[in-house]
Amino acid sequence: MASVATTSTATLFSSLLSRPSFSLFRTLPRITCSSSSTSTSSSSSSSLQFNISFAPPKPKPTQTTLPRHQRQLQENDDDDEEFGGPQQLFIPWIVRGEDGNLKLQTHPPARLIHALADAKTQKPKQKKKKNDGDGGAKNVKLSKAARRFYNDNFRDPPERLSKVLAAAGVASRRGSEELIFEGRVTVNGSVCNTPQTRVDPASDIIYVNGKRLPKKLPPKVYLALYKPKGYICSSGEKEFKSVISLFDDYMKSWDKRNPGLPRPRLFTVGRLDVATTGLIIVTNDGDFAQEVSHPSSKLPKEYIATIDGAVNRRHLIAISEGTVIEGTHCTPDLVELLPRQPDISRPRLRVVVHEGRNHEVRELVKNTGLEIYSLKRVRIGGFRLPSDLGLGKHVELKQSDLKSIGWKN
Repeated sequence: MASVATTSTATLFSSLLSRPSFSLFRTLPRITCSSSSTSTSSSSSSSLQFNISFAPPKPKPTQTTLPRHQRQLQENDDDDEEFGGPQQLFIPWIVRGEDGNLKLQTHPPARLIHALADAKTQKPKQKKKKNDGDGGAKNVKLSKAARRFYNDNFRDPPERLSKVLAAAGVASRRGSEELIFEGRVTVNGSVCNTPQTRVDPASDIIYVNGKRLPKKLPPKVYLALYKPKGYICSSGEKEFKSVISLFDDYMKSWDKRNPGLPRPRLFTVGRLDVATTGLIIVTNDGDFAQEVSHPSSKLPKEYIATIDGAVNRRHLIAISEGTVIEGTHCTPDLVELLPRQPDISRPRLRVVVHEGRNHEVRELVKNTGLEIYSLKRVRIGGFRLPSDLGLGKHVELKQSDLKSIGWKN
């Protein structure tokens, strides 16, 4: 049982507590604590003593005139002179050594210093996960009313089966209809023989020749091609090359530029005969091709015809009066003889038509007795063939270019 001499200590604390200027933050003099322990089973005794020292006293200010609160503190310090003067409290460290005994030291233990050095004083910043595209929207559960409102106002309506197959690049619209009639197309597990059937590729399961049609249709593509001589605008005849073969490199790089999207099926908007060069539009948008190429659109098209022979006023009047083509009387919008150029010896005519009949410009010139040496289309609507575009090259059309051509959508 431990015994501590408390007579002097009790006297010390009672005198401190009895003083009116006592504060919890006052400094204490040197205190010596001792403890002893005895055991009934053993006659040996051990004692442990700690001598707690304090730092040197704080120096007093030398100024004679001090503020009121500092004078009060000075008076309190004078009252402590009988206890050895004002002293600063020194905090010792009582640690257990490697031998298992307690000891007193003036510095904190090494393991505590290392722990404080390695401790993270700030909370780690949590990285916010960014949702790419509609990744966050997929986890949101919408009500039936919200889905119905979206389907009625924003979702694309179902389209004809033949049109969907043509847009997916399976075949042309006529070729898609033949596939449907032959029973080679199934919709949701059933053979469909009606091209007018309304389907939605995103929700309906469509198979063509045993191959699943992708849910995503290829994006709309609009290209302007400088057609060279010797190429046709259809793929049925094998004796001539098709202008679509000029886009082989473009189709090969499609997967790199548009990963995850099926390749589009390209076709020309209207036609140019094998001997005619110039501007032609290539796309995979059937609605755009139908509106631009149909005669009812009355889209002006400008041609430069190089004539083999002399051209006089009589020829110009005859061309402007028009001729009958396929049972319809066709007249040009403009006929003009261009000035001669030093590097071009043959005369050239500028002819603008809007009906778009087959071989219309050639028939107008042929009706006057003239012979065309070369024919080139340079403008469709408000879009003119770029002067820096090379023969057999193409360029992608912008939205402003489509509007100048006459596409309203």
